[in-house]
Amino acid sequence: MLPLPLHPWATIVVCGFAVFLLVQAYLLRLELTDKDLVIWRVDEEIRRFPFANWLAWRMFLPEIPGILFFREVKSPHLLPILFDPVMLLEQLRLRVGTLEVPKESD
Repeated sequence: MLPLPLHPWATIVVCGFAVFLLVQAYLLRLELTDKDLVIWRVDEEIRRFPFANWLAWRMFLPEIPGILFFREVKSPHLLPILFDPVMLLEQLRLRVGTLEVPKESD
């Protein structure tokens, strides 16, 4: 057995989460239309988020695969960003830029 840098269970959990994210990155696709953010799994639409229902949005850690947070009228959502964050940021600013929550300055 290979020596593990962390306790074996912690390593297994981290590796399991990494495999989960890898599978999600392969299966899920985002589509930004003029009116909606659409999430696809392979060829099946699984969720549609109309921009008209958005109250605010923000990207956390866009320099690395980070997280997209957006709040709709009914609930908040967190989506892991497993693709080009710069392109997503440009497209969101184009479509719902007025709802972007600015970063807090230190």
